Amino acid sequence: MKNYPRILTVQDISCVGQCSLTVALPILSACGAETCILPSAVLSTHTGGFKGYTVRDLTEDIPGIASHWQKEGIFFDAVYTGYLGSIPEIGYVQDIFGKLRREGAKTFVDPAMADNGKLYGAFGMDYAEAMKPLCFGADVMLPNLTEACLLTDTPYRESYDESYIMDILAKLRSAGARTIILTGISYSPETTGVIAADGDKMQYYTHKRIERTCHGTGDVFASAFIGAVLQDIPAFEAARIAADFTVRSIEATVDDPAHWYGVRFETQLPALIGALQAAQ
Repeated sequence: MKNYPRILTVQDISCVGQCSLTVALPILSACGAETCILPSAVLSTHTGGFKGYTVRDLTEDIPGIASHWQKEGIFFDAVYTGYLGSIPEIGYVQDIFGKLRREGAKTFVDPAMADNGKLYGAFGMDYAEAMKPLCFGADVMLPNLTEACLLTDTPYRESYDESYIMDILAKLRSAGARTIILTGISYSPETTGVIAADGDKMQYYTHKRIERTCHGTGDVFASAFIGAVLQDIPAFEAARIAADFTVRSIEATVDDPAHWYGVRFETQLPALIGALQAAQ
């Protein structure tokens, strides 16, 4: 890897379940970044299928941690947010964006609040509204289609055409979005893909659809994408690398019904590193 950036990622840590920080930390590290973490909450497992899990909200700890870093002169080349558990945490992250970035540092926001046409159970529309300034103030936003609809006040559709997607992208741009990585976009039953819209440039990368639903794949994709961008790989190429890595991770898991709680992304890290090296 030619760069050694320091990135801070702010999201929850599910101790078991291959999502959020347990995905972001190893993937970003494999991409050659010094990866620092700020947990928004600690859960015994993720909430997608486990029962009786424990949750420790860390909202009140965030300002003190950030203040300590500032006193120590600890600053970051990039900040990446994933699942944030509360509206106050959104405000604390905005404060971190303002105080703990080095000059020229990039900000990446994965809204991580909804999928399949619905907000996650812990959130209401007030949370979606509060996410708008964070998303539209970031250098790069990574919504899925449901999140893009919520951020643009667009009715969600399960079936759509290209004009529907172009309208959503136009609304995101007009609201202030800079680089948009829109995931889970499918114009045919056999494929799905990701749109990278960077300024006036837009490209769509399509790959085969795997019918099995897997937890944590959004975090896998976002972490690999950001790791690639931090190695100066352009947005569309980074999206392609991240999408291929995510598909490989699903393929490595799909034949094991006991591994329903995540994907075996660890086994595919050598391929990710190879793809990054080939792109540089």
